[in-house]
Amino acid sequence: MITFTNVSKRFPDGTLAVGGLTLELRSGEITVLLGSSGSGKTTALRMINRLIEPTSGTIELDGQDVGSIPVHELRRGIGYVIQQGGLFPHRTVAENIATVPRLLGWDRRRRRERSLELLELVGLEPSTADRYPGQLSGGQQQRVGVARALAADPPVLLMDEPFGAVDPVRRGALQREFRRLQRELRKTVVFVTHDVDEAILLGDRIAIMRQGGEVAQFGPAEALLAQPADDFVASFIGGTRGLKLLSLRSAADVPVVAVGPDGIAGWGLVTDADGRPRTWMRVGGGGAASPVEPVGPRGSLRDLLDSALASPARAAVRVDGEGVLVGAVPFASLERHLSVPEDEAAKAVGAR
Repeated sequence: MITFTNVSKRFPDGTLAVGGLTLELRSGEITVLLGSSGSGKTTALRMINRLIEPTSGTIELDGQDVGSIPVHELRRGIGYVIQQGGLFPHRTVAENIATVPRLLGWDRRRRRERSLELLELVGLEPSTADRYPGQLSGGQQQRVGVARALAADPPVLLMDEPFGAVDPVRRGALQREFRRLQRELRKTVVFVTHDVDEAILLGDRIAIMRQGGEVAQFGPAEALLAQPADDFVASFIGGTRGLKLLSLRSAADVPVVAVGPDGIAGWGLVTDADGRPRTWMRVGGGGAASPVEPVGPRGSLRDLLDSALASPARAAVRVDGEGVLVGAVPFASLERHLSVPEDEAAKAVGAR
């Protein structure tokens, strides 16, 4: 657990970056510090591993004041990931990952084994180990950065806009991969971002911060979306709170129907030999094929809504973990599950 108690940071030029921050970050959770530039979120994060020293107040890690821990010992127990990975360009990927283990005195073989293990964990091929950062894509570099932060198995992970410099497609993949890793590893993660959707996707709890490092609201994403504390929070989250809330609700409980020979609304599903849906086609022929946007077992109600709206049959397609067809969810059935604040989902559907 990480505890901020009345923590402030004023820089020499008089700027108050963080003022009187009191916050409790639970072990094994992802806590997101969400705010615009100047809200003090990065300063708060960097005070945890003492890259920045607080002006006043205390920060405790599992009950121990971080100011009382020698800096080198503190940082060896805290992984740190920044934008663009922060990798050493003259070291191979394996050498980058093994940075902290090398400082801890691990032998060469153990370092190599740990690097290969972590490459697999973050979804990179073993052949990546002997490449240099400049030979990797931006998304691959970010994965290496995460692997390096995990190398010595630290209980705490600090992540400062880690995916912000990656293009949207790769960013989405990295977010999903990190969410998968966290389900397995259960680290105590402090994650800084200015992206509301990223915060909702990843955060167990979210602290929305105002200018000057003041927390405007803190809690689970559902609470922030359903009941913003004030106009600032509502404005920061944006005007589609209902649709964002749908992304937190599982699609698993929505019943599916079989797609028979008559299809749905005159449209049938074409599957491959393994039962994976490929296209929608008019029953009886005629008309162009339309691609399928399937929703997997970890999908959300928002994913079902998107799939249904993209379908000529106005039906979402559900698949299992192998991509095999489970069934379809006609919009009329899905609509009963779209009860959200201010009925924003219904408004969005009407706009389409």
